[in-house]
Amino acid sequence: MRFLDRFESAIEKGVQGTFSRIFRSELKPVDVSSAVRSAMDNHIQEYSRDRAIAPNQYTVRVAPSDMKRLEELGIDVLATEVENTAREHAEENNFALVGPIDVNIEEGPEELTGELEIEVGTKRGAVAPATSQVATESNPIIDVEGERWILTEPVTILGRGAEADITISDSGVSRRHLELRKTPDGVIASDLGSTNGLYVEGHKVDAATLVDGNQLVIGRTRILFWTSAAKEQYT
Repeated sequence: MRFLDRFESAIEKGVQGTFSRIFRSELKPVDVSSAVRSAMDNHIQEYSRDRAIAPNQYTVRVAPSDMKRLEELGIDVLATEVENTAREHAEENNFALVGPIDVNIEEGPEELTGELEIEVGTKRGAVAPATSQVATESNPIIDVEGERWILTEPVTILGRGAEADITISDSGVSRRHLELRKTPDGVIASDLGSTNGLYVEGHKVDAATLVDGNQLVIGRTRILFWTSAAKEQYT
């Protein structure tokens, strides 16, 4: 059974639940990050002897007074920082993820003052952070400026727009710039009519069938493509 096939039976059961934590003093950003990591640890689901799926969806609810304080610090920035630390925590603990980590911080009832509540769940995405997986022919991995993603769906879109499966903050990248399509003959990279084009191994192309170790460039962003299990190649 292939790696992602083993996910399916575990995903069907679902990884969901609620986690809460009480703090002695006013809620701080580090408290949110710590609580999300603890919620991850408390809701992992084992699907083999040495592998476990961790939730990738986190809704954090805090009291209005705590929400106001966090908003002054920047909710979006905080959510991104918590997502990054959660992804690092998953990597350190060899937890598998079925999609990108998403953290939303919401206002809850006043009685949550001094504590927070986290609702967790799983949501499969077109790509998932490659926290513990190694690349194979059936499950390639791409490295986008140091962030590794496993291609979990037949088609993955990269671009600057929010509708892309992998969003790239590069003004030289179009909103829908690059398509990666898994086929029986390999992964085909196709330019989606972008302004600056697609380069594979330094050559501008409209489309190309990728091989292990290929380097792609869109805008100023370098993308590495791997189908090899040699982990040291892309770490």
